[in-house]
Amino acid sequence: MSARTFVVETYGCQMNVHDSERISGLLLGAGYQPALEGSIPDLVVFNTCAVRENADNKLYGNLSFLAPLKKSNPNFQIAVGGCMAQKDQDSIIKRAPYVDVVFGTHNIGSLPALLERARIEEESQVEIKESLEHFPSTLPARRHSAFSAWVSVSVGCNNTCTFCIVPSLRGIEKDRPQSEILHEARSLVDQGVVEITLLGQNVNAYGVDFGDRGAFAKLIREVGKLDGLERLRFMSPHPRDFTMDVIEAMAETPSAMPHLHMPLQSGSDRILQAMRRSYRSDRYLRILEDVRSLIPDAGITTDIIVGFPGESDEDFDATLNLVREARFTSAYTFQYSKRPGTPAATMPNQISDDVMAERYTRLHKVQQEVSADINRASIGSHYEVLITDHEGRHDVSRDRMNGRTPDFRLVHVDSGDLRPGDIATVEITESSPNFMVGAFKSVRATAGGDAHDARLREAGPEPIMVGMPTLKTLKSL
Repeated sequence: MSARTFVVETYGCQMNVHDSERISGLLLGAGYQPALEGSIPDLVVFNTCAVRENADNKLYGNLSFLAPLKKSNPNFQIAVGGCMAQKDQDSIIKRAPYVDVVFGTHNIGSLPALLERARIEEESQVEIKESLEHFPSTLPARRHSAFSAWVSVSVGCNNTCTFCIVPSLRGIEKDRPQSEILHEARSLVDQGVVEITLLGQNVNAYGVDFGDRGAFAKLIREVGKLDGLERLRFMSPHPRDFTMDVIEAMAETPSAMPHLHMPLQSGSDRILQAMRRSYRSDRYLRILEDVRSLIPDAGITTDIIVGFPGESDEDFDATLNLVREARFTSAYTFQYSKRPGTPAATMPNQISDDVMAERYTRLHKVQQEVSADINRASIGSHYEVLITDHEGRHDVSRDRMNGRTPDFRLVHVDSGDLRPGDIATVEITESSPNFMVGAFKSVRATAGGDAHDARLREAGPEPIMVGMPTLKTLKSL
């Protein structure tokens, strides 16, 4: 009897992407196989997000699309997990009774058993744990990339931002022992991983569980000592907990990349207070000054919300002014999305969709101008670019590969003989707000390129991997 096949649809943040790698690892360990491109899988798993309303709409739209497939083939299974499953545990089965399994953020490890129980009992299974019993260090993972990996240092969040529902779904922060983090990082490097990103909902608060405010800086230094690790990154810090010892650790650790993703959310002190962000714009700008004083070539990216309840024209202008002053290499900008259960959802002076859209467009235009200026200034410069296989397609018509500079800017590299995982020296020849184009100069083959080649040999026919647009594939059949 052939193995059952699966695909995983991922919505949301980097933590969800990493959780999807764990879901895939669990399914592989239970005897499932990734579905081949162009085939109909036996199982679709949705790993969901609850941060924005459109994620809800996307899930239920895709569930509706799968309903006829489920009706025609009772052996076909659907599972829904992640933050939305944690939030809407009582309503998913009511709205989509053909879903086989609903599982929460704290019990990913139960998925294979729940699927088997649903198959045997021929009824939906719902299992939601309200808190994390232990850090899930032992869960296997099928990483999307052979040469780049996430390593979780904590789960959960102790902040109380008024717009965010994540703490109520992911729970309070639980820190992972440094010894476990280092063990996983060493194992990954031994397997050919050359880039590690330390991951947490509030990654630089690491150590709060065991009372060590300097723990995250120490962790950067210790992971950075690993022989064979080319690049070390982390996401996402909170300005409240960002300290000088972390900046010093970044500056003094050769493998720590000169890139900082520091969420701003708003440039208005009044809105930051309403958001309960526990810092103000001057504190935020001082952090950037401190970073650039020790790491002059640092690229800084951010998150910004427009249209938070009560945001005035003056508040929004403060955000535009800060964006111009901060000179972010790029910004992830969002229109405020009301989430039931958060304090912001019931605040007065909710902003209309039209005003939010207009402000979003203006903010995007300003940031595009800043990004274009920064990238234009790089023309003629040389960068080491880590060639990737997961951040944009190989441009066949131009024989280009994609990669990231140390400061995390996207580069299309003109060369036909580069492998994902290699590090190429390129000269920037063209630029736009969203990417640069580089002329290939030389290449340094790394263990990451060898690991990528080994993964291709192991995989055989190309499977639908974690995070790929699987439903788009299904809809084309």
